[in-house]
Amino acid sequence: MTQHLAETLPTTTGTAPGWWREAVIYQVYPRSFADSNGDGMGDLEGIRSRLPYLKELGVDAVWLSPFYASPQADAGYDVADYRAIDPMFGTLHDADAVIREAHELGLRIIVDLVPNHCSDQHEWFKQALREGPGTPLRERFHFRPGRGENGEEPPNDWESIFGGPAWTRVEDGEWYLHLFAPEQPDFNWDHPAVQDEFRSVLRFWLDLGVDGFRIDVAHGLVKAPGLPDLGRGEQLKLLGNQVLPFFDQDGVHEIYRAWRKVLDEYDGERIGVAEAWTPTVARTARYIRPDELHQAFNFHYLTTGWDAAALRTTIDETLDAMRPVGAPTTWVLSNHDVVRHATRFGDGDAELGLRRARAAALLMLALPGSAYVYQGEELGLPEVTDLPDEVRQDPSFFKENGQDGLRDGCRVPIPWSGTEAPYGFGSGGSWLPQPAEWAGLSVAAQTGDPDSTLELYRSALRIRRDRDDLGAGDSVEWLDAPEGVLAFRRGGFVCTANTTSEPVRMPSPGTVLLTSSELGEPGVLPADTAVWWQG
Repeated sequence: MTQHLAETLPTTTGTAPGWWREAVIYQVYPRSFADSNGDGMGDLEGIRSRLPYLKELGVDAVWLSPFYASPQADAGYDVADYRAIDPMFGTLHDADAVIREAHELGLRIIVDLVPNHCSDQHEWFKQALREGPGTPLRERFHFRPGRGENGEEPPNDWESIFGGPAWTRVEDGEWYLHLFAPEQPDFNWDHPAVQDEFRSVLRFWLDLGVDGFRIDVAHGLVKAPGLPDLGRGEQLKLLGNQVLPFFDQDGVHEIYRAWRKVLDEYDGERIGVAEAWTPTVARTARYIRPDELHQAFNFHYLTTGWDAAALRTTIDETLDAMRPVGAPTTWVLSNHDVVRHATRFGDGDAELGLRRARAAALLMLALPGSAYVYQGEELGLPEVTDLPDEVRQDPSFFKENGQDGLRDGCRVPIPWSGTEAPYGFGSGGSWLPQPAEWAGLSVAAQTGDPDSTLELYRSALRIRRDRDDLGAGDSVEWLDAPEGVLAFRRGGFVCTANTTSEPVRMPSPGTVLLTSSELGEPGVLPADTAVWWQG
């Protein structure tokens, strides 16, 4: 049995215990992290071999994107067996080794869980197709007769997130619901067997020693009774703007209350993290009430641009929403579904994008709560925007009306060492091509260079870990600052961030601890620069 981390590390103490309240959590996208067997695809053994790097980086926990048995129609988010490892990633023994060795290093492991939908190759769904209309297994999904004279039209007007209708017709004439790809049928969470199965899946992985779950599409499990029409097209534009009949229904909270009871059965403070797109931060807070989950991703912060006024508003709204439910805030700049922020913030200028990304990292890591780091952002990796069409694998790339279909650009395998691709990723190339200029961005190239983005992250995480006034908390003390500048105090620590394109004069609030860009004249904060101070 895997040794639980609770046996090797002390529990966080204080008035609000919980390691997750201040944790820096590093997202690993398994197929793009490290390849141990030379097949061009990252795997669990590759992750295990690189755990010391993550320990040295200074993170507290590692979140692993899906590695379950899957036909890979959506990069593993179409799960065929929730208790098995896809052979492309290794074996259950390899997963156990990752968990065990992470714990020995003092790192926690969070695994992805995909409860909204499964693969069309899941045994339940295959059997439901075989059994036909009106049979018990079909009730575990959303099968419906079609509309129109001969049932030739979908049961309602819902659209897939990946484009096109959210319904596919099977040979016997019925339609099934899939809010994502047709290969990803949605579960019917009103069915007791679905609820029982996922509580069992939780216990399977908790018994193996995982420290928590990141819950994919946590807002999507419950659908409005009767599956009513939405009454308009271009529904993707409504995501995160309003409550939809297929997203953020109140019924999801009963599910997470039941899951919290399972998590609380285990020692070591096991957690649930919601990926919940909601119209407001206040609705996000509902997922992390004391008897539900522990964290929720802060998409409102992720989607806020490099603008002081907008950032302050988002920070205040987030802190204000989380405080009443006693939950920590989370902060995130990039993940496997969005354009990397080093490109997003650059307005087409790579140098500007990196400068802003470095400043944004210091700002994020200074805020109270927990922070997420997406693999490669500590290297300052930009989005790969010129991938040839023939290598792309994002399912939405092949649709006309869904997401932009360009998520592959943030999923290119990261560079470890060497001057030529695949830069130490593995001995057999990489499943997506890596740019030539990444030779200078590898871990080996940046290690020991005090001006590198990697060493900036290492320094920031070390300072954050060593200071009692950073990490957990629920407020900041805003300081007077010129327009376009954010300045706040946390105990004896001060962070200033100039989001403008011009240097700004302002008094130095103390002694410099760390800066995202070189400082020049005293009393001047350079453009697009963040500074940490001992106040």
